[in-house]
Amino acid sequence: MSSRMEAGVGLPDAEGARSASGATNARDLRKALKAGAAGTPPHDESSAAETPLPASDAFPDALREALGRRGLSLERVSERLRARGIGVSQATLSSWQRGRSQPERARSLRAVEVLEEILDLPGGALRSLLGPRRPRGRVAPARGEGAALQVLGEDSVVEKALGERFRHFNQETGSLLIHDVVTLGASGTLSNLTTTNVLRANRAGADRALFVLSFDDEQAEPLDIRVTSGRLGEATYLKGLKSLVLEIHFGRELAKLDTTVVSYAVDVSPSREPATHYERWSRANLHEYLQQVFFHPDALPSGCRRYFRDQVGSPPRAQRRISMNDSHSTHVLASRCKPGVHGVAWDFDTGE
Repeated sequence: MSSRMEAGVGLPDAEGARSASGATNARDLRKALKAGAAGTPPHDESSAAETPLPASDAFPDALREALGRRGLSLERVSERLRARGIGVSQATLSSWQRGRSQPERARSLRAVEVLEEILDLPGGALRSLLGPRRPRGRVAPARGEGAALQVLGEDSVVEKALGERFRHFNQETGSLLIHDVVTLGASGTLSNLTTTNVLRANRAGADRALFVLSFDDEQAEPLDIRVTSGRLGEATYLKGLKSLVLEIHFGRELAKLDTTVVSYAVDVSPSREPATHYERWSRANLHEYLQQVFFHPDALPSGCRRYFRDQVGSPPRAQRRISMNDSHSTHVLASRCKPGVHGVAWDFDTGE
């Protein structure tokens, strides 16, 4: 079992905070993990090829107003659409109501017509507000998307988890320094992840960051989330993708080149098999990356090593053994990190 974290990026115009205190207990988290057991539908035909919305806010404004008037959650609307044979995820509906994208494909336009029925709107009330279609031909990836694709590859778990938001990934902020602390339990399985991330604004107005945590084992699910620097705005666990999406608010808008610190911890339920490694991927140069791994005294590894990958899934290289100290921990400190995947792996002696 392994875990992979992305480097954290800022995004504009996300939904409001879920917890004013910046922390959530297990009961609150169960409510926040909106995907639940259903996860994300494997084929959301409306999400892959929508286009950024033009200047008019008429469609998203009308959709938000209708949703508010009917008191329906995006999860409930998605379920009702699915019951009609139309797969539109919550992420896509969220992008529509925020004005980040608009329906274009025939299936998406059919979904809008059904939405009008679900929301008790006159026929054409929403569809008539849509802007013009995008030009034909492939649209070049946005700067952040292109950089992420270089490290993640096409059709990655992160891209699926973020949906429409992936295209504008990493436009508002970039990471400078990251410190990950990985804690394993007595059975050698992942127990807790704690991250501190120093972010710098690429442009004025950035006020939140998005993080994606992916697991290899579906039994390793988030139990509790604590944000100690920043404020939790979104916690969505996508069981089908074994990924947790966190949106953390800074508490203020940053000026260009201004910095802020985001810190959070995630408790994880035990997985089937002991953890074997932990990876952090980054699409941009990091000034410094520190990873610490703490092992339980009853489950100490026979050896540890650091490594680097140019891309997620590519063969590891630059492998080097690293030692443990008296606190049963090991660490890696890397400076001036280039884009790619930085990892620590370990081996447990099976006694065979």
